[in-house]
Amino acid sequence: MSTPQPIPRRSSPRRLQQASLLEAPSLLMGRLRGFSSRPSLTWLACVPIALAGLGVFNLSAHAAELPELTPAFLANNGFILFCAALVIFMNAGFAMVESGLCREKNAVNILAKNLIVFALAATAYWFIGYKIMYNASWVIPGWLKFGGLFFDPTVTPEMVKEGKLVPSVDFLFQLAFAGTAATIVSGLVAERIKFGEFIIFSLILCGVLYPISGSWQWNVGEGWLNKLGFIDFAGSTVVHSFGAWAGLIGAMLLGPRIGKFVDGKPQAIPGHNLGIATLGCLILWLGWYGFNPGSMLALNEQVPYIAVTTTLGGAGGGISATLFSQFTGGKPDLTMTINGILAGLVGVTAGCDGFSMPAAWVIGFIAGILVVYSVAIVDKLGIDDPVGAWSVHGTCGIWGTLAVGLFNLDKGLFTGHGFAQLGYQIVGAVAIGLFSIITSWIVWTVIGKVFGGIRVTEQEELEGLDIGEHGMEAYPDFVSASN
Repeated sequence: MSTPQPIPRRSSPRRLQQASLLEAPSLLMGRLRGFSSRPSLTWLACVPIALAGLGVFNLSAHAAELPELTPAFLANNGFILFCAALVIFMNAGFAMVESGLCREKNAVNILAKNLIVFALAATAYWFIGYKIMYNASWVIPGWLKFGGLFFDPTVTPEMVKEGKLVPSVDFLFQLAFAGTAATIVSGLVAERIKFGEFIIFSLILCGVLYPISGSWQWNVGEGWLNKLGFIDFAGSTVVHSFGAWAGLIGAMLLGPRIGKFVDGKPQAIPGHNLGIATLGCLILWLGWYGFNPGSMLALNEQVPYIAVTTTLGGAGGGISATLFSQFTGGKPDLTMTINGILAGLVGVTAGCDGFSMPAAWVIGFIAGILVVYSVAIVDKLGIDDPVGAWSVHGTCGIWGTLAVGLFNLDKGLFTGHGFAQLGYQIVGAVAIGLFSIITSWIVWTVIGKVFGGIRVTEQEELEGLDIGEHGMEAYPDFVSASN
């Protein structure tokens, strides 16, 4: 009788490349310490099952409390969530415009500021800012809210039935605007501010200052400017000129960059990458379709119209800034085209829902002219604004706010409705401007006193903030090759 030969067993693959689809997961896990045994793999497989079970239970619990989600509820919340993402993506545009229009040696610092500022805004606005702006109790009715932290994310049956925004979606959208205000400041103080001091100011601006003045207008029926009749649909003043005033005070306290003024005359300090700046402009233009149409806070028939007036404003601004830069400088200036487009977008933001299409283009066209002359005036005043942020967001934010009183179809002077609305617009622009000036000066001054100034040393500025503040360079290989 012959001895039966053992059935040859297939040896387990030693390399991941040799494994089948069934063998690969266990081989991969076996390579990791603690996952080589079968019991470990079994328990590991239970984790996603347990998490899925908890998720289903959680969803079931919430589903039991709420009625069936209506199409209006889903459409409105989905639309505003998408718009919030567009506005948040504008941070990439701001980072590219600012870094591209500034010098190579400060690129890391500028990118770091623009990146961290949204993280700061999210934290401060979630911690206290959103509560101050919308949900807290009035300490001074119509003027100041305070009390409590965070916000209640509960979704109620009424929200579902009436197609209203849930608190979490509304928070994200409003947060994106708070982050924009802080990012505007970054452009005005670029290339000479200490990184840590900028972070502290941004936290205070997003957590306290912006929410206070924002509540004056966007607390519908409660804020004193809103009750007065002031109109700022998407934030030409509430966001743009507020941030520009705060940055302008910082720029004045900092003083100009070394070499910006020689014998009192402004000297051009060219940016290092206009390709990046141009891409940033286009990203911002795209983001504005979240900024303005999203301010409708619902997906309705007005959204496409607002998108068109927004487009026409940016187009008018880009055309006029290009033309007038050629008239004043002899050749079309790409940096002015960039700022002209942004100026036109800022200009139509306050009244994009109430302008006719021709008026939107004219408002943008005028904004493009204003930005060219504003840049020159700021230089003559001895104020160093490296990227033209004041001219884009401050000058044209004020212009766009006043334009509502002139061109609004239902209340404007040029549409036959008298001077009343223009008066309300002046009051709102002045009130928020003064609040930003006074509070920003106090905060900048206190930060400077506590931390020994807000400006880097002369040596750090000459060497570049990338090295002095961050210990790295944006283009180390390029610099080495060029040297």
